[in-house]
Amino acid sequence: MPPEGVASKEGETASLFANDPKMSPHESRIYTLLKADEPTQIDEVVERLETELSSSEIFAALFELELAGKVRQLPGKNFVRSS
Repeated sequence: MPPEGVASKEGETASLFANDPKMSPHESRIYTLLKADEPTQIDEVVERLETELSSSEIFAALFELELAGKVRQLPGKNFVRSS
């Protein structure tokens, strides 16, 4: 079994923010779903994740991502990753 530090370093290099230790698993899952250049409507996010998360968990995670500056809400309840 590899040392704990080695395993966590490997996970960090897999993507820019998906494994951010400051993100909850719900936030990370939603963040990976969103794109920076293509808005995603809130209903689509809920539909894609309905088997994994409740709508209230999705709304709470999106709110936390907004507060952290990782996503932006556009008019019409559309969300994009912040640059």
